[in-house]
Amino acid sequence: MGRNAAQEQHDNDNHANQLNPNNDEYWHSRGEDERPDDWEDRVNGEVDR
Repeated sequence: MGRNAAQEQHDNDNHANQLNPNNDEYWHSRGEDERPDDWEDRVNGEVDR
């Protein structure tokens, strides 16, 4: 049996969200509780953690 279209869409959305630093899932997948306030600086390499 194949996967249904809704599950495939969910998986695709989740994957995209994990690659988008503007999305909380990006930060969750990297061990953070939520997107930090200084996320733009972190993404641009302007802040040391």
